[in-house]
Amino acid sequence: MMRGTAILLQARMGSSRLPGKSMRVLGGHTLVAHAIVRLQASGYPVVLTTTTKPEDDCLVATAEALGAHTFRGSELDVLDRYAQATRYFELHRVIRATADNPAVDTDAVARTLILLDRTGADHVVEHGLPYGAAVEAVRGDALLKAAAAATDPYDREHVTPFLRSSHDFFALAALAPGHLRRPGLRLTVDTDEDLAFMQKLLEAIGPDTFPAPLSAFIDVADRLTWVANGGTTKRGMR
Repeated sequence: MMRGTAILLQARMGSSRLPGKSMRVLGGHTLVAHAIVRLQASGYPVVLTTTTKPEDDCLVATAEALGAHTFRGSELDVLDRYAQATRYFELHRVIRATADNPAVDTDAVARTLILLDRTGADHVVEHGLPYGAAVEAVRGDALLKAAAAATDPYDREHVTPFLRSSHDFFALAALAPGHLRRPGLRLTVDTDEDLAFMQKLLEAIGPDTFPAPLSAFIDVADRLTWVANGGTTKRGMR
């Protein structure tokens, strides 16, 4: 039985905007595989948290083939899914991540956990990273408390808004390292346009660098965007 700290990576095939996106292939690897491998590089165990629906069996199979743990729960009550996984694996600290982020910052895991411990916060997230690069660190007991108290469907679906809005919790908004701050750069996959953009970045980075550091994605995005706009717009902005 796992105890202590783990990364709970949420994923499901039933995305409304881009169905089946977690199994779309980018640079020779599925979207969910990119996220798992990148997060495993942090040194912490990864738990794919998905639904009980048969369509998500392929996600479980992919995760297990990569050596990740799995947990299945509610489709829409994602907060409950997280709470149940936290109880099952007896977690004191949880990193929340999502499988539509193939450039998630591996090092953000350690940075947010350090801040969680140093400050006594219940929730920590970094601001300034490219959209889709951040993770969230949450204290296990705070997550369970939020799951017991939150009633709004939005809070249940998106896991952490209640922790950030309720006065019962200490939520810390940290600033990302300066060299990684590109808040206008979108590195998530939620649309076909996002998928095409990420494919272009991975092709430019090359297959020999897997998983590539976040800085490589930023450098390539800066260069491609700069060239595409004739050097007339700020780098890193789409």
